[in-house]
Amino acid sequence: MYKSVSAEKAVEIIKSNHRVYIQAAAAAPQVLIKAMSARHEELRNVEVCQLHTEGEAPYANPELSESFHVNSFFIGKNVRHTLKAGNGSYTPVFLSELPLLFKRNIVDLDVALIHVSVPDKHGYCSLGVSVEATLAAIDNADYVIAQVNKQMPRTHGDGIIHISEIDVFVECDEPLPTHFIPEPTIVEGKIGDFVASLIDDKSTLQMGIGTIPNAVLTRLTNHKNLGLHTEMFSDGVIDLILKDVINGNYKGINPGRSLATFLMGSKRLYDYVDDNPFVEMRASDYVNDVSIIKQNPKMVAINSAIEVDLSGQVCADSIGAKMYSGVGGQMDFIRGASLSEGGKAIIALPSVTRHGISRIVPSLKAGAGVVTTRSHVHYIITEYGIANLYGKTIKERVKALVNIAHPDHRETIGKQYFEMANS
Repeated sequence: MYKSVSAEKAVEIIKSNHRVYIQAAAAAPQVLIKAMSARHEELRNVEVCQLHTEGEAPYANPELSESFHVNSFFIGKNVRHTLKAGNGSYTPVFLSELPLLFKRNIVDLDVALIHVSVPDKHGYCSLGVSVEATLAAIDNADYVIAQVNKQMPRTHGDGIIHISEIDVFVECDEPLPTHFIPEPTIVEGKIGDFVASLIDDKSTLQMGIGTIPNAVLTRLTNHKNLGLHTEMFSDGVIDLILKDVINGNYKGINPGRSLATFLMGSKRLYDYVDDNPFVEMRASDYVNDVSIIKQNPKMVAINSAIEVDLSGQVCADSIGAKMYSGVGGQMDFIRGASLSEGGKAIIALPSVTRHGISRIVPSLKAGAGVVTTRSHVHYIITEYGIANLYGKTIKERVKALVNIAHPDHRETIGKQYFEMANS
C-alpha cells in the first residue's frame, strides 16, 4: 500500500521559503539531509530548525547561505560556525517548551524530516533514539518525510507513529552515528567522587552525556534502587541496569521504567534499547516538565556549566556573548530536583579550563547568559569540593565558592569580587 521513493524524489516536497525541522541527535536523517542539501541551487531561503544533531550538516555551509539558514534551538558543533558566518541563528528555549513553539504555531513548520524504524505488521514505526519535539513537529508540519532505517531501534513510549502519518519515505539500511566517551581524567574522577557522595539509595537520576556523568556512574555500583528520569543517557547506565542498581522501583513517575527523550552512544546502547520495555522514550514536554520531574522523590539533577560567578549565577550556553550551546533542559531539571522531596540540584565542573583559566569567576563575562539563576542553584562541585549554596547569603556563597576554586585563583577572584561589590 505504501511505497518508498528515492531520497531525491522525497525532498522535492521542500520548496523555497519553507521552514524544515530535523529530528535531533543520533536520529538526524542523513540520507534526507544530504538530498535536501544537494538541491541548494534550486532552493532559496529555506529555514532549517534543529536541536543538536549528530553527523554531517552540509546545509550549514556558509557558501549555501542563499539557500539555507540554520535556526538552532541548541547549538551543536556541526553548525556552531553559522552564527559567526551569518547563516545561522539561535533561539533560546527550554527543552520542555520546544514542542509548544510548534503546537502554538509560534514556529510554523512546513516540513518535518524524521528517522524511524521499519514499520511493524500493523504499520507502526518508532522514532527510535530521539523523540524530543519531533512528535509536535510531525503533528504541526504540512508534510512529513521519513527515512525508514532497518537499523533504527524500536523503542517503547510516545514515539510510535503509523506509516499513514508519513507523506513520503525513503528506505535505507545504515548504522546510526555513535558517540564514545573517553575515560575520565583524574580531575573528572574527583568530581565524580564528590557527586556520587551526594546520591542516596532510592534516588532518581538526571545527567547528560560526557566524562563527568560517566565518572559519576562508575562510582554508583554499590548503590541500591536508583531510578533514571533524564532528558538523555548513554552507555554508562547499561551495566548499572543489568546489575539492578538502576531499577526504578522507587520513582514517583513511571516506576519500574527508565525515562528519556533522546539517546546517544554506541551500538551496544542502540541494541540494548531495541524493543526494551524498561526504557521509555517520551516527548520533551513530558520528560522535562518540572511538575512531572518533581514527583520523583530524591530527584538528583547533575548538570555542567561554562562558568559560575561568586554569587551563584550559572552560565552554561555561551562564552561571553558568543553562543556556544543552548539552554537545553538544565533549568527544567534544576527546578524539578529542587522541588522534589529530598531532591538535589547539582552543577559540576572542573575548577579551570584546559588553559588554566578559572571557571569560578568574580563576575560572568560581558554578554554571558544566565541559564541557572543564583536563586535556583543548590550545589556547585569542582575537584576541590562541594559548595552548598541553597539558602545561603551572598557572603556565604562567595566564601564557599572561593574554597572550591583552584588554589592558584582563590585569592585573586575573592579580592576582585569584593572590590567590585564595594566600589
